Amino acid sequence: MNENSAPKMQAQDLKAIIESLLFVSPEPMSLKQISQMIDGTPLGDIEIAIRLIQEECDKPGRGIQCVEVAGGFSFTTQPDCGPWVKRFVAGKPKLSRSGLEVLAIVAYKQPITRPEIEDVRGVDTGGVMRTLLERRLVRILGRREGVGRPVIYGTTNDFLKTFGLNNLKDLPPIRELPQPSLDAKTRQPQQQVVNFDL
Repeated sequence: MNENSAPKMQAQDLKAIIESLLFVSPEPMSLKQISQMIDGTPLGDIEIAIRLIQEECDKPGRGIQCVEVAGGFSFTTQPDCGPWVKRFVAGKPKLSRSGLEVLAIVAYKQPITRPEIEDVRGVDTGGVMRTLLERRLVRILGRREGVGRPVIYGTTNDFLKTFGLNNLKDLPPIRELPQPSLDAKTRQPQQQVVNFDL
C-alpha cells in the first residue's frame, strides 16, 4: 500500500497503539522503531502522541511515567511511588560498594581494560567484573592492541536504563577530588593528627 494512499490514523488511536507498544517492549523504543511498527507513521505524529502520553502520565494520581531513556521511550514508575516499589523489589540483590565503584570507573573512563580499572582501585576486580557482566551492566567491547591484548569494557543499554540515563552524556560531571599530600621521604600519604583536647 502506498504511504500517500494510507488513511491518516486518528491521534487517539495512534496514542493508544504507541502506549501499548511501550508497555510490552522490554527495551526502550526509539521514534524510528515505533514508526516502523506502525507502517511508517511520520515521526512528527509519533512525537506528538508521545508528548500526549507523557502529559497524561504527569497528571496527579498516576503511578507510571513515560520517559526518554537509553535512546528511546519507556514506561517507568513515578518517583513518588518509590517506597512501595522498593518493598516489592527488596528481595532482589543489590550491587556492593566495590561493584558500584568499578561500574563508575567503567562508565566514566570507557573504553577501559581490567588492568586500568585495577590501577585506579588498587585491588583485583575479577569477581566484580564477572558480576557486572552477568547483570549486563558492562560488556566486552573487544581487545586492545599490544602486549597481552587485554579485553576492553564499556557500559550497556541496561546500565543506562538502570540509572535512568538517555546516553552517557547525561552522567553527572566528575568532581576532581583533592589528592592527599605525599610525604617526600616515604611517598605515602601524610598522616593528619587530630587533637581532641579542648
